[in-house]
Amino acid sequence: VPVPLLDWITLVSLLPAVVAARYKQWIPNTNFETASNWDKGRVPCARDVVHFEKDKVISVFVRSPHMLTDMYLPLNGEFVLAAGAGFTAFDGSWDPGCDSGETVRFADAEQHTWFDPTLWQDVFPSGELKPSGRIFSVDEERIPCHYDDVVFQAETSFRVNIDSSQQVIHLRSISVMGQELSTPASWARYLQGPSAPLQFHGNGTLQVTGTGCPDKSGCACGNALDGPRICAALLRASGRQCPVPACQSPLQPLGHCCGVCGATINLDFTPDFDLQNYRDRLVQELLSQPKYADVKMAISKVHKAQTFLGIISRSSTSLIQIVLVDDRAGAQTGTSAEELAAEIMEDVAQHGEALGIANGKMEVATGSTFSEQMGSHTLSRITAGTVMGILFSVLFLGGILFLYRKGKLR
Repeated sequence: VPVPLLDWITLVSLLPAVVAARYKQWIPNTNFETASNWDKGRVPCARDVVHFEKDKVISVFVRSPHMLTDMYLPLNGEFVLAAGAGFTAFDGSWDPGCDSGETVRFADAEQHTWFDPTLWQDVFPSGELKPSGRIFSVDEERIPCHYDDVVFQAETSFRVNIDSSQQVIHLRSISVMGQELSTPASWARYLQGPSAPLQFHGNGTLQVTGTGCPDKSGCACGNALDGPRICAALLRASGRQCPVPACQSPLQPLGHCCGVCGATINLDFTPDFDLQNYRDRLVQELLSQPKYADVKMAISKVHKAQTFLGIISRSSTSLIQIVLVDDRAGAQTGTSAEELAAEIMEDVAQHGEALGIANGKMEVATGSTFSEQMGSHTLSRITAGTVMGILFSVLFLGGILFLYRKGKLR
């Protein structure tokens, strides 16, 4: 039975505030049996000579027994052997599919960087891959955020470069070899073991906190300082340039590397706002409608730098950013996203106070138009704020001129 909108608002307000953590799984591995880890594109066979570069630090998981002719090992590395795995010397017997022996070299794993969005995927707590669905993340949030759980698949080895512009990369937990490390003490013990220096390298420092986001209005991802690093890695993977958008004036969402066609909404919120409930509400009441089948949405808390007279200050303000894109082409690009954004703004105007939303601002860029709209229920408040801002600017500049004429300011 459908729930009326106002009853739905009352219902969700009674639910406990929970900001769900996300599980993000590292994709590459350095397993012996992964064909792409070898320069010949195949796993070494009995007549082959296996070659690891002597100066490359590496951890390699071996799942099964292997017979080899010869093997050159690195000066610093490890084999992690599963039950029954190991190496034996080739005894000269016939090995089908391995008639001509070659030198097979292990590929360089140094290039895999933590802040590459293409190397992470969303998974369920069980480790099962999450379907892409209708909800997506801006590029900075495709990397593990400060309150996320990081998963390195069980029975896999890896090597990841954690160079970072942050002093510390905070995480809720890290799972390695099937073991979840969710306290600072357990992570510190793991770092003192022999495998950690072979798996993680670079100037960054990973820190496990064991705590989730404490704010029902959500928590910003925390990867903004590494935004340039994230975009460089993303563009390197996609050909070093952003795709050409179909709209003339693409939008630039915070935390996203390339411009998009569609719509963005920025919401100012009150202490009553609940991000998880609002996201569920948008999905169930609006995004799930058949007419929006081609629309995808990203929604999260972000920090926007504050500006005064065109100068960016060191402080920032928190807001809820909604990004809407669709699959339409040509002049129709972004039109479904625009229609959904208009419905969201109308809903904010009607029910914003009950939802903990103070005001909203919408921007739209489609294949044929660009427009900007403010939330109608807050226009008087915004206009008053604008007037006050201009007044303050005039007084500020007048004060400077007065001091200059008095000779007290040079």
